[in-house]
Amino acid sequence: MRPLTVVQLLPALESGGVERSTIEISDALVRAGHRALVVSAGGRLLPALQATGAEHVALDIGRKSLLALRHAGGLRRLFAREQVDIVHARSRLPAWLARLALRRMPADARPRFVTTVHGLNSPSRYSAVMASGERVVCVSPTVRDYVLRHYPDTDPARLRVIERGIDPAQFPRAPSPGRDARAAVSALHPQLGGDGPLLLMPGRGTRLKGHADALRLLAALRADGADVRLWLPGARDPARAAYVAELEALALRLCIADALAITPPTAAIARAYAASDLVLQLSRKPEAFGRTVLEALSVGRPVLGWDHGGAGDLLRRWQATGAIAPFDETALRRAAQAMLAQPPPAVTMPDTLRAMQEATLAVYDELVRNP
Repeated sequence: MRPLTVVQLLPALESGGVERSTIEISDALVRAGHRALVVSAGGRLLPALQATGAEHVALDIGRKSLLALRHAGGLRRLFAREQVDIVHARSRLPAWLARLALRRMPADARPRFVTTVHGLNSPSRYSAVMASGERVVCVSPTVRDYVLRHYPDTDPARLRVIERGIDPAQFPRAPSPGRDARAAVSALHPQLGGDGPLLLMPGRGTRLKGHADALRLLAALRADGADVRLWLPGARDPARAAYVAELEALALRLCIADALAITPPTAAIARAYAASDLVLQLSRKPEAFGRTVLEALSVGRPVLGWDHGGAGDLLRRWQATGAIAPFDETALRRAAQAMLAQPPPAVTMPDTLRAMQEATLAVYDELVRNP
């Protein structure tokens, strides 16, 4: 592949899967000898982006206001000045601004246009722009099906399923049971101590993550006589105090409050996986992808979750026994008991991050080779 100049567009660089993927592709571009530019309003992940060797252009292209339209001209000048080969939009408003910018460029100097559908946004004319790229990257088979169902005029030949990935070196296989990791976690959260199994369900404090399902599972397992504990890192958020209070009230009604830790996010998530015996993924709403599944399996921990969305895609591929019909709490309890009694064989995870990077660069190459 000849050296390319690729611009990625997103609202900001604060946190999340979109931001992480932008940095990972920038890193891959620079390591392959290409030039990576990112346009956003900046944010706390800007140093991580710049550490890859990528260049950042500060434009507030994510603010939903008519004033944002003024940035279309700035993007057009940027694309022309830097002789950009590929424009890759990762969010809806940046994608609309990119389309406006590209439309007014001469055809023989116009960059190729790529979009990535990172989420399952409500179908609308506004969201349809994410299916308008010359190539549309879908982060899971679920997302591809979603695009074709809600935007039936989309040519399937333009779609490319490129799942997000993880670096196994960041989630190394840990001994099981992880006694040292469990002891460290118990020292921080005494209610997670004891010799019984530890369930782990990372996720932000929102009802859609299915925390109540996890609490009911814990209650059912303890009612059967097992000294099971549950850790919900990420669920405690000062901005969602009312929701946390709901969970705490439910825990009291279920008589499991002394076996539960609802905490802020942990910076040592790999150690959290190592401390656990079973990882849960119980989102009530199908999600575009289920990175938790890959991370936990990489560490060597079984995963149990509802069989829908991106998490269901991954469970069916890597550990089918963990994919449970959505909201069947009886089947969930039985599967949890079986996995705790006899964990399924550990999965050897490949370097899915590198696979994602290589597949994305191959999309760029495909476009520049085919005028």
